[in-house]
Amino acid sequence: MRIIMAQQNALVGDIEGNAQRVIAAADEARRLLGADLVLFPELMLTGYPPEDLLLRPSLNSRVDAALEDIGAAVSIPVVLGYPAVRNGHRRNAAGVVFPGESVPRHEYFKQHLPNYRVFDEKRYFQPGTETCTFDINGWTLGITICEDIWHDGPAAQLQQAGADLVLNLNASPYRANKADERFAQVQARGRETGLPVLYCNLVGGQDELVFDGASFVCDSQGNRCVQAASFTEALVPVDVQCQEGHCEPRGEELPLPGPEAGMYQALVLATRDYVNKNGFKGALLGLSGGIDSALTLAVAVDALGPERVEAVMMPFQYTSAMSLEDAEKQARTLRVHYRTLPIEAAFNGFMDILREPFAGTTRDTTEENLQARCRGVLLMALSNKSGSVVLTTGNKSEMAVGYATLYGDMAGGFSVLKDVFKTSVFNLCRWRNQQAGAEIIPDRVITRPPSAELAPDQVDSDSLPDYDQLDAILERYVEQDMSAEAVIRDGFDRETVYRVVKLTDRNEYKRRQAAVGPRVSRRAFGKDRRYPMTNGWRPGD
Repeated sequence: MRIIMAQQNALVGDIEGNAQRVIAAADEARRLLGADLVLFPELMLTGYPPEDLLLRPSLNSRVDAALEDIGAAVSIPVVLGYPAVRNGHRRNAAGVVFPGESVPRHEYFKQHLPNYRVFDEKRYFQPGTETCTFDINGWTLGITICEDIWHDGPAAQLQQAGADLVLNLNASPYRANKADERFAQVQARGRETGLPVLYCNLVGGQDELVFDGASFVCDSQGNRCVQAASFTEALVPVDVQCQEGHCEPRGEELPLPGPEAGMYQALVLATRDYVNKNGFKGALLGLSGGIDSALTLAVAVDALGPERVEAVMMPFQYTSAMSLEDAEKQARTLRVHYRTLPIEAAFNGFMDILREPFAGTTRDTTEENLQARCRGVLLMALSNKSGSVVLTTGNKSEMAVGYATLYGDMAGGFSVLKDVFKTSVFNLCRWRNQQAGAEIIPDRVITRPPSAELAPDQVDSDSLPDYDQLDAILERYVEQDMSAEAVIRDGFDRETVYRVVKLTDRNEYKRRQAAVGPRVSRRAFGKDRRYPMTNGWRPGD
């Protein structure tokens, strides 16, 4: 028996288009790969997560029509995910569609609905309770959906029902180290039940989430025996040898990316899908000569190609010659469209307008923020005129403590590095250059002290702790939910910890107005970490 795991990139809400993706993949799997069955990811017909689209009255009839179209077009059975309303309850369902049949012959309803971090399935679905098995070529296959495999109950139920192997449909988003955690859970279920598990995962970017695919199979002893590629669509053959009441799968094992490679590929896929799925012509960004915009530009070019990317240098009197040289060098190396738009005239024009209300005051961060806002206005004007989306360039460290300007460097449609700490930005830049065997990002950009260049001789360390220390504190406070006192007990300076924690809490209002960006860590700002802007919480607790 040959099962194909169809690792697909679905577009949320495009039910008819996703149905055509199912039909095309099933046809290719049958004609070119000799499949007996094709397995698709969770909620393949709607994409994941469909959120409040599930509440649209027409959704159910459109899903039913799509299932009917699939049944009429496929020449082999397919297993796929979709939302289903049955007996007045909306379910996260998986169905087995046979050729020529207008409705699924077998249906399974997800039993364990995740309702933590980025997941809120209990808002939309009711859990199922029953197992689902079906026969192919004389062998019994059982179905589970995503979170079910993180619990021992559903797989044990399938073992008791006489299943020979488990099909697990997934929409599991990427984050660092997630692949190891998935494998540990699937391995545990395989060893508990003695059943092979086929783990078929979604791939693609969807707003904050990015799905890495990386589908795999564990055999009956819990050993990995098939591993699909990451961050790309794939039809993954799984050959199942069944004899004497025992099934063993076999197939190709591809390498998983390392930490930097995985994070970089996630950023590239998220950027590509956000731009393309939303119909933008391309992307543009402010290229400052600093490391964050340099990494953002490299990601954008790898995602879209140089012909669809524009870099804009917007110098002011505090912009160093080094920044001008490095920005132009990178733009030429990557062959993107590059232009220079000085902001002095715009800044002076605003200052002339503000001359009377600012009379008698001293220069402070107001004038620094005005520089950033002049740049934001120019980028948004270019975006409106060209149809390209503005990529903001701030990183997670800056967004945590508010080291960013509302309506300035925060202006844009997609924040590529929103969930990437500054220390990781340095690592990713070095990794990208190593992969290229050349200075895609000029070495001087990586080695020079970071600076916003909004004041004479300004460096980030004037306002912030050293990034190694800052990121270590933020990782504990933001991603691990440690209290300030707990962070201090880990050996950090009390005054520094409380300063960082207070800045993080105080700047929630900025993050609520920030552009969406891909989640690549355990705890990202956005859907993953939602704190009230107005609150009296004591930061030491």
